[in-house]
Amino acid sequence: MRVLLNIIWFLLAGLWLALAYALAALICFILIITIPFGIASLRIGMFALWPFGRTVVRRADAGAASTIGNVLWLLLCGWWLALGHLISGVLLCLTIIGIPLALADFKLIPVSLLPFGREIVSVEQARAMGLTPSVEVPR
Repeated sequence: MRVLLNIIWFLLAGLWLALAYALAALICFILIITIPFGIASLRIGMFALWPFGRTVVRRADAGAASTIGNVLWLLLCGWWLALGHLISGVLLCLTIIGIPLALADFKLIPVSLLPFGREIVSVEQARAMGLTPSVEVPR
C-alpha cells in the first residue's frame, strides 16, 4: 500500500514539491551563508518526494541554534514552501483519491515551516524509539 501511495503521490504532488525544495536549496547555496538551510531543504525535499513509510521526529539534542535556524528559515524559505504544501493539499482534496494524499501533504507543513531540530526516520525506527508516527499508512 505504501508503494502505491508513494507512486501516486510522486506523480500528483511529490515531484513538484521536491522541485520547489530544490529551488530553495539552490537559492540557499548561492547565498553561501545559508548553506545549512540548503542542506535542510534537500533533506525535506527527499522526504516530500517519497513520504509514506517515513515520519518526522524531534531530536533530543536540538537547542538554541535550532530555534534561531528555524526563525531564519521561516522568514527566508519556510512560509512559501508551507504555502506550496497548503495549495497542493487543497488541490488534492478535489478528488476522492487525493484526500489521503492531501492529509499527508498537510502533515508536511510543520516540518516545512520549522525543519531544524527534527529528523526524518522510517516508521519502524520511530516505533523502536517509542514514538508514534505522525503519518502512518496501512501495510
